[in-house]
Amino acid sequence: MIPSHLQPPAFDRGSVWLVGAGPGDPGLLTLHAAHALTEADIVLHDALVSDDVLSLAPQAILESVGKRAGGRRTPQLRINQRLIDLARQGLKVVRLKGGDPLTFGRGGEEALALAAAGIQFRFVPGIGAGIGGTASASIPTTHRGLARSVAFATGHDSSGQLADIDWASLSKGAEVLVLYMAQRRIGAIAEHLIAAGRPHTEPVALIAHASTARQTVVITTLLDAERDAAMAGSPLLIVVGPVVALRPLLAPWQQTEPMTVRAAVRQTRRNA
Repeated sequence: MIPSHLQPPAFDRGSVWLVGAGPGDPGLLTLHAAHALTEADIVLHDALVSDDVLSLAPQAILESVGKRAGGRRTPQLRINQRLIDLARQGLKVVRLKGGDPLTFGRGGEEALALAAAGIQFRFVPGIGAGIGGTASASIPTTHRGLARSVAFATGHDSSGQLADIDWASLSKGAEVLVLYMAQRRIGAIAEHLIAAGRPHTEPVALIAHASTARQTVVITTLLDAERDAAMAGSPLLIVVGPVVALRPLLAPWQQTEPMTVRAAVRQTRRNA
């Protein structure tokens, strides 16, 4: 039973809630997200949202509008108009996105369309893959002895090509990089990062199906990232930086030789 002072706000008819489903594990949903699903009349969901999460909307119509690389894609303008049309029918509409709706989820685009149409909406944040996925893989995104800055970036643009990012500046501006949707472009990204001065031996983590029972983690280097990413599962979250070297200390299921955090930090710096 949720205490009254923690009760989510009322879900009004004719409104849209843009909801983050978290990185995959349904236990990582927020209270507001779970409330929205139980109240919804219809849920427009991404392809990567799990059946376990969708099962929390027992009375809702479920409509997939997901986008998978190389597969069927629902045009964004069509999704925007669908949300508007459903809200105008007086329905409680949930737009359910993997991770966080405002982090590489196009939630901002959809909200702008709803605002322009005069539709009431609400953001319900979710735990993004860049935070929840790395934690589930026992990789901290920062560590005072190794990395005091982290950047999140997408690997490709709307056409599927390498994202038009100043990779050299990004590389120099953050000690840890967390890359979304970069599996097919990691070779080119690695080349840019190495050219910008990052060592080819820098550790890289490839996290597939983050936070779910299917999660796998492959530790590699910038030099070998393209080869190993091609064999990894999908969806794939990629972490570049010295913090990856801490995973053997923090993953309790791994058999590793005893090592102190200080020794791990020294070893990472020697590799760099």
